[in-house]
Amino acid sequence: MPRLKLTLAYVGTAFMGWQSQPGGHTVQDALEAALSRVCDERIRCKGAGRTDAGVHALGQTAHADVPGSRLHVDWRLALNSQLPRTVNVLDARVVPDSFDAQFCALGKSYTYALWPERSFCLPQRLPFVWKCGPLDVARLREAAALLEGRHDFASFMNRGTPVACTVRRLSRIEVSECPPLLPGLPGEIVLRFTADGFLKQMVRNLTGCLVLAAKGRLSLADVRGILEARDRTCAPETAPPTGLTLERVDYGEDGLGRDRRKDRHAAEHAAEDTTEDADGGEDGARKC
Repeated sequence: MPRLKLTLAYVGTAFMGWQSQPGGHTVQDALEAALSRVCDERIRCKGAGRTDAGVHALGQTAHADVPGSRLHVDWRLALNSQLPRTVNVLDARVVPDSFDAQFCALGKSYTYALWPERSFCLPQRLPFVWKCGPLDVARLREAAALLEGRHDFASFMNRGTPVACTVRRLSRIEVSECPPLLPGLPGEIVLRFTADGFLKQMVRNLTGCLVLAAKGRLSLADVRGILEARDRTCAPETAPPTGLTLERVDYGEDGLGRDRRKDRHAAEHAAEDTTEDADGGEDGARKC
């Protein structure tokens, strides 16, 4: 059966996350239902990662095997006609059957949007931001710089996750100040995290720490100490899901990536990296 690579955007507010679950209203359920209606048979799909309830996506990736008799279909048009308005297929193309949305991913990028005001917020933006209050942006950038690089991020992974190695390479945390949407309103502050992989709720946990640093409630030494402690109990509470968006899954210039199962070390990494806000690692086998 031919394999499709699908790139999707969705508003996560009304969904119970990406991953299919019994009786659950999930993005995977919606996509599989649309694929099955178009193909007139049961079709399953696999995502690059599993976003949690309330988390959004601009560039989630999935793959699905479809009947060869349906190759003439305009998949983008056909699937979008069957999907709810809050889910949209941005791109659909046939790829080699060796492509795997999870294991071929080379890295991911997430954004987290902060609204630097507590007393009010544009209602249209409430599902997409954390209304966290005023922030010192210069201090926010200083704290973010401490977390970049290859580190053990155990302090920023939710406890109880079966992962053998908590080392990840966080190549960049970019802090952007957006222009106000209306005169007299503050502009959003957007954090962009790019890494070779993320632990469970790692981005939300990092964001919670950075916001406290930007409020002056944590010193830069505190941030460094939390990272070095490698203990979740030392870190602040998790930021809410509303501000988080899976922005992009990286597959390199050809869009196909590299199957990391061919390299044992990378394969163990890929098996555990089920994306920020996932339900944890799949096999816990990775060795640092």
